[in-house]
Amino acid sequence: MYAVTPIGWVRSERQKLSEKGWDLVSSHIELDTSRFDASSLAGIQTFSHVEIIFFFHKVPENRIELHARRPQNNPDWPEMGIFAQRGKNRPNRIGATICNLLWVEGTDLHISGLDAIDGTPVLDIKPVMKGFLPKGPVDEPEWASELMKTYW
Repeated sequence: MYAVTPIGWVRSERQKLSEKGWDLVSSHIELDTSRFDASSLAGIQTFSHVEIIFFFHKVPENRIELHARRPQNNPDWPEMGIFAQRGKNRPNRIGATICNLLWVEGTDLHISGLDAIDGTPVLDIKPVMKGFLPKGPVDEPEWASELMKTYW
């Protein structure tokens, strides 16, 4: 068993889960100031993007998926294993999203493109570095491209 303590929380105008329009959401990460001060974010403003690792805290244990299912329960898409999709009902309920970094204000990190709701516990923040991105083309099935047309 592992224990993970949030480093902060998402503050967002979006209060409910949704499958679409996440690019319209304004949000920021509010660090836990009992553990972190502004120096924890020093230098991060020199990056254009950050990866936010978070916990899907609103997913009840009885909704966790362990096997194959259709992404977003769409009957037109094939059954895919839980590890072959990015749905929220994952075994450990961990999400990860690469976001645009807008600005830093003290212990607040202002971002766009985060698909997490207000109050979501943040587990980590990582700067996006070209060297960690895939080399060469990235392949994905047609259903994934179709899903993302309305996601952002």
